[in-house]
Amino acid sequence: MSKTILLNSKIVNDCKLNKAKAQMQLYDMYCDAMFIIAQRYVKDNFVAEDIMQDAFIKVFKNIKKFKGEVTIGAWIKKIVINQCIDYLKKKRIELVAIEENNIAIADESDWTVNEEVNINIVTSAINKLPEKYKVVLNLYLIEGYDHQEIAQILNITEVTSRSQLMRGKNKLKSQLKTYNYA
Repeated sequence: MSKTILLNSKIVNDCKLNKAKAQMQLYDMYCDAMFIIAQRYVKDNFVAEDIMQDAFIKVFKNIKKFKGEVTIGAWIKKIVINQCIDYLKKKRIELVAIEENNIAIADESDWTVNEEVNINIVTSAINKLPEKYKVVLNLYLIEGYDHQEIAQILNITEVTSRSQLMRGKNKLKSQLKTYNYA
């Protein structure tokens, strides 16, 4: 086992024993990355920070349930994403359902992008999208959830997930075209 894995394992075990120093170490190790994840879902940095803080409170309350089936970072990330989704649900973001026969699947091959595009430009463009599209885009493109999982997380149908993804991609593409990036 590598030194990092052993250190992480010790920190997690100490957190399970409710040791404040270990909790602070775990927080310090993951807070920046988790804040960035929260920012993907909410535009307001203060709200993202609150969500991240609430997620870590949940992490420390439930750390005894952590079985090590995934990395501690992946486990924390899932909690942060769920906190973001809960926040957005409380805001009552309306995800509009459409009939399945009205869906036109976007052709993935029509995504040509200017060579000047980088991750910062794409992230910035995603952040400017309406929240209902941004959430599905983040869950699908960045977090790697499939439509069935997104439907369960957001309590929507798979058809709605697909339609929101398609609409979000189209808005993202037109936004990038506006800046001559697509």
